[in-house]
Amino acid sequence: MAGLATYRTKRNFEVTPEPKGHKARAAGNAYVIQKHAARRLHYDLRLELDGILKSWAVTRGPSLVPGEKRLAVEVEDHPLEYGDFEGTIPKGEYGGGTVIVWDRGTWTPIGDPEKGLAKGHLEFELHGEKLSGRWHLIRMAHRPGEKRNNWLLIKGEDEAARPEDAPDILKERPESVKTGRVVEEVSGEAPGWSSKTGKIERDEPEEELPDPSKIKGAKKASLPDFIEPALATLETKPPSGAGWLHEIKFDGYRLEARIEAGRVKLLTRSGLDWTKKFGPEIIEALRDLPVGTALIDGELVVETEAGASDFSALQADLSARRTDRFAFYAFDLLYLDGYDLRALPLTKRKKMLEEIVGTVAGKIRYSSDFEAEGGVVLQSACRLGLEGIVSKRRDAPYRSGRSRDWIKAKCILRQEFVIGGYVPSSTSRKAIGSLVLGYYEDGKLKHVGRVGTGFTATLAEDLYRRLERIREPSSPFAERLTAEEARGVRYVRPVDVAEVEFRSWTAGGNIRHASFRGLREDKPAESVVRETSGVRPPPATEGSLRAGETKVRLTHPDRIYWPGEGVTKQGLADYYTQVWSHIEPFVAGRALALVRCPEGIDGNSFFQKHAWKGLDRNIVLVKDPKDKSGESLISIDSLDGLIGLVQGAALEIHPWGSTVKDWERPDMIIMDLDPGEGVAWNAVIDAALEVRERLDAAGLHPFLKTSGGKGLHVVAPLEPKANWTAVKAFTKSIADAMAADSPKRYVSTITKSKRRGKILIDYLRNQRGATAIAPYSTRARPGAAVSAPLGWEELSPDIGPAYFTVLNMPTRLAALRDDPWESFWDAAVPLKTPKKRGGKTS
Repeated sequence: MAGLATYRTKRNFEVTPEPKGHKARAAGNAYVIQKHAARRLHYDLRLELDGILKSWAVTRGPSLVPGEKRLAVEVEDHPLEYGDFEGTIPKGEYGGGTVIVWDRGTWTPIGDPEKGLAKGHLEFELHGEKLSGRWHLIRMAHRPGEKRNNWLLIKGEDEAARPEDAPDILKERPESVKTGRVVEEVSGEAPGWSSKTGKIERDEPEEELPDPSKIKGAKKASLPDFIEPALATLETKPPSGAGWLHEIKFDGYRLEARIEAGRVKLLTRSGLDWTKKFGPEIIEALRDLPVGTALIDGELVVETEAGASDFSALQADLSARRTDRFAFYAFDLLYLDGYDLRALPLTKRKKMLEEIVGTVAGKIRYSSDFEAEGGVVLQSACRLGLEGIVSKRRDAPYRSGRSRDWIKAKCILRQEFVIGGYVPSSTSRKAIGSLVLGYYEDGKLKHVGRVGTGFTATLAEDLYRRLERIREPSSPFAERLTAEEARGVRYVRPVDVAEVEFRSWTAGGNIRHASFRGLREDKPAESVVRETSGVRPPPATEGSLRAGETKVRLTHPDRIYWPGEGVTKQGLADYYTQVWSHIEPFVAGRALALVRCPEGIDGNSFFQKHAWKGLDRNIVLVKDPKDKSGESLISIDSLDGLIGLVQGAALEIHPWGSTVKDWERPDMIIMDLDPGEGVAWNAVIDAALEVRERLDAAGLHPFLKTSGGKGLHVVAPLEPKANWTAVKAFTKSIADAMAADSPKRYVSTITKSKRRGKILIDYLRNQRGATAIAPYSTRARPGAAVSAPLGWEELSPDIGPAYFTVLNMPTRLAALRDDPWESFWDAAVPLKTPKKRGGKTS
């Protein structure tokens, strides 16, 4: 009865036809969505639990696009009878408007629903007439002053999901599943009442839009043509204290959206009109915002499949004239409907902005902030391989220009440089191979070195044409370049600006491990100076971040291995140099199988485990004692050996599970969780947790990594005492047990016909001669993903199997306080194997 108290107090049952209801004694699993045309149209999701209907008002209705978030405002519990209600609620009554039963059926919780609700993540399957498959309700962080609990309704990836360009189920099926009528056909019915009871407090999901005329500090003014943006000051670490809030630093174009009576302009930070640059979708979405006139400060980005904004992807989409991935993150509101808001505190401006934009992801998105300590927020951002954060004073007005009200702290060294020349490609006619860079100091252009990776093939050709038109006969740099620095350089007029990511500065003032991220057409070359504060480079460790010490000389270092990401042979060598200390224990001193792609991932590829002609002398050849052919296998024992593999176009490294010192006894177990078609990522996460439990029960210590492809690997170190036969038998027993216990979820046979909708528990990596992708190894697939070790606490829908890449893994490693695999070998224990008759172990 207590669960319906709020429901009843909000209604006068003498005037509304809604059921008064009672709490059911018997447990059931009914599900219903009611389309509710009240003050604003929304959809009420109701799930039966403990004799009542738990209820959420979904503002824009459910979406079948996996990952698309729909705001779901938690409302009061409703009686079971309400699930059958279709009709009108009198105007002036709570929720006044028309209701139809849009969908109904049953639901199945995944896990304990009470715990899910308490934890803030309810996962379930729907079995309705319109909706089916796996869904998530995720509670959002509660903000000060909020009266309700806001959740996000998200469709899981499965056979019931639809791509973004598929028909919208809400438009495709607008009718009631109870009567076949649409809302308009029901709305004309008499509500069944004779007199009003007076206005009752409404509980609709949307808030009233902000009225600037009622806000103290808002100044009546005309809409400005342009407001110079506020800029952040770079510091080595973010500020701390309750006076600051922190936002993720976006990796895109800073733009000001100017909206006036349906006309929209997008202005760069220098006031250039770039409205036509990004296509119609963003403009239409801004035009649809519920404002008359406004100036909104934000950033236009492209987010990759991994979920992070990526300037290189933005540049690529612009070059390809692709506009479907553009999104505008709004983070400040400067002007609204006749009032200048710059004098208001940041928190008030952001609150008004949030009410206008909303919290649901679309083309226009609200930039959420975090109130945790700045150092904690930065650490989290860096662990995810992001660029950094921006910290802002909560009570500060909006001040144009650079100030200390906004502080940016970066995970990586990154800034703009002036292009003073280029070196032609060694592999492609009429394309660049590298750019020669500099910055201005006292009006003179100072040379800082080259960047030779990060260019797609198309971009390399575009830059060649662009720079050829501004060729100059002499160097624009103030000081004479050395013979090595000037080798092959064609000088250009220093007017173009490149954004470059790099790992550190050398003692001589050059940048190291640089990667091109894009052209900055919104910034003049003469304004480019060296940023004097920022990330402290991580301490150099032997053989790892003291990069550039390899003796291997790469031929054609500008050969592009990953065209979509612009990762070249040099870029891959830089990556492995930076991660060497982490990858070494898993690849050195082992027989290796390789995937080689001499022309990059778009060319021919082949699997290779034996020596080839022209093998780099730093690669070690080993003999398998059981191979009667005597053909040598590949192995390495140093960073030079690893870079030798890069020279040989090895884009994947698959080591044996035993070392060449002990061929017959493996020192690790690898359980490969390979999802079939239609399997949601959360199901793979559940499988990993189950494998962990089973290995724990066997006395082992499991570790976790992404595959860099589709799945996850659960890996346990062993003291090398059991032989291959025993290890394979043990892992097969786990795979078979999981398949037997949950035959609808798992299979242990590799037959493809049995794998659709299920996860293969692949134990066959644990047999003599079998291999698996090494931790930190790249994958020869689009995206330049790597197999990334994770902590178990990081296992979540936010990090997919290909989230970490050549581009962001070094940032993650530099930010980690504790390597999740640091204790891997210390955790090794013997495998407990069953005793044979006579007391001998296998």
